[in-house]
Amino acid sequence: MFTSLVYAKTTDFSVIVDRPFDSALFDVTEDYDRTITAVGFANEYKANSYISKTYTNAFDYLASQSATYGSQMHLLKVNNDAKVLLSKSANLTKFNKAVAVVKTPSNGYFIGGYTMDGSLIVAKLDANANLLYARVFGTKNYDRMSNLVLMSDGGVLSVGFSITSRDTRDGMFETGLGNNDIYLTRFSKDGRILWSKKYGTKHDDRGIDAVEAIDGTILVITTTSYEKNRDVTIMRITENGNKMWLKHYKDQKNPEDLIVPRKIIRLRDNNFIIALSQYNSMQKEHIRFIKFDLYQNIMLDKEIFTTYPSSITDIKEFSNGKLMAVGYVKDSFNTDGLVLVLDSNLVLLNQEHYGDENYDVFKSLTILHNSQVAVAGIHTNNNSQESNMWIVKLNPDASMAQKSTNVGRFYDKLILLFKSEIESKKILIKEDLSIEFTDKNLYFGISEYKLTKKQKSFLENFSDKLLPFLYKNKEFVKTLEISGHTSSEWGMSGFSESYLNNSKLSLNRSYSVLSYIFKNESKNIQKWLTEVVKGSGYSYSKHVNFNNTEDRKKSRRVSFKIILK
Repeated sequence: MFTSLVYAKTTDFSVIVDRPFDSALFDVTEDYDRTITAVGFANEYKANSYISKTYTNAFDYLASQSATYGSQMHLLKVNNDAKVLLSKSANLTKFNKAVAVVKTPSNGYFIGGYTMDGSLIVAKLDANANLLYARVFGTKNYDRMSNLVLMSDGGVLSVGFSITSRDTRDGMFETGLGNNDIYLTRFSKDGRILWSKKYGTKHDDRGIDAVEAIDGTILVITTTSYEKNRDVTIMRITENGNKMWLKHYKDQKNPEDLIVPRKIIRLRDNNFIIALSQYNSMQKEHIRFIKFDLYQNIMLDKEIFTTYPSSITDIKEFSNGKLMAVGYVKDSFNTDGLVLVLDSNLVLLNQEHYGDENYDVFKSLTILHNSQVAVAGIHTNNNSQESNMWIVKLNPDASMAQKSTNVGRFYDKLILLFKSEIESKKILIKEDLSIEFTDKNLYFGISEYKLTKKQKSFLENFSDKLLPFLYKNKEFVKTLEISGHTSSEWGMSGFSESYLNNSKLSLNRSYSVLSYIFKNESKNIQKWLTEVVKGSGYSYSKHVNFNNTEDRKKSRRVSFKIILK
């Protein structure tokens, strides 16, 4: 049975899979056919064949029932219409959970997870989620996987921890390692174990996440716990697993605060960001980000304080340098999925909460080809104790994306309609149905908003194609947005005055284009436009970047976007 959130609109892209027992999703990726795949676990019920037997000992009876139900890795695939295409559980002899999914060049998957009795699993699936092979590995002790990380050679790195062995005959374990130790295993793209190593101190060490640097070395984030303390440890190792350096990080301002690492990513500038949870003396959880380089230099250290306790579970970078992070926020009564949008300096731009009256958490996100975002997590229905698998699609501003069966068809028709303009590089049409002008003659001059002869000539031809097409398909069109934009170098007389001046300028640019194309249309189209057209000005908040630097000329523009019902 598939349901949607109680508060959600029927057009919201929110998929909840409500199974008979507990289930959850922990990681998500985009497939090459633009579908979305997520992995986690589902509790499966296995009915035993009925055998009449009398038990005189309660423990014998419990033993006979031990294999009747438990968790199995589960893979869920949905399309752009929010329809479930595939929902498939593993059929392994031991109960297990998946923690991560990684795409392969053949549109298949690496799935990473662990069995409930302490073994680790890396499975390779084809594009239809058929099992190609499964590697069960680990020590003789209890092991746990935290993440599975894609490497540049097409293989994967398993990150986790293992209980220390005191068996001196086991060469992997060194004297002095503590209760738990960091446990890393690297696989080739064909599933061979290249190396498997443990690291740690005499304290309790756990591997949380890792990322590959531009030079092939690997950055690993871990926790080290002792007495009442828990430190963040950053370790750099070679591609063969040899330790290069290890740095313990403590909050110097508040040394008593507990900090827990959640995620590490590599940025486009080849620096790194760690997302952490920090607990103050009152045990209130809030969010912290640390940006650092390959040589241990800390470049930014930002704390994000929200009204209620909150934490981040995943973070990704957009191509324009902005970041989106997901996690959870707890108030007095429930837990909701949390979404943050940050700029490249880790300044909070926007936040949204999603969920119902019970326990809802976002676990992972992936940025899609059209800059929308797929998020996987856990949803709990009202008055229920059982968790469900949850996938949502968000816009870059953290608002809920809408599902539409017509977006693909509209995109294909627009590409055909404006074939000559695209080939001559006058416009760019994106799959989210936004249209950008890319000809240098279509940009505005500094502080200018009145249309030039070249702009008017192009807009006549452009609107003569676009507006009749939209009017012909008006039953599908909800909004036509015409947005003005500016660069940031004009009106610099203080932040407030600069923003307001540019905001007015961007609105004037939007109005110039709107009024020009409006006057040239028929009465029928004009009347329809009054119902759907939306003019807006973004000031310089959405300027165009190139190599992390503002392209001021291209930022002085007007853009269009079609939003379907």
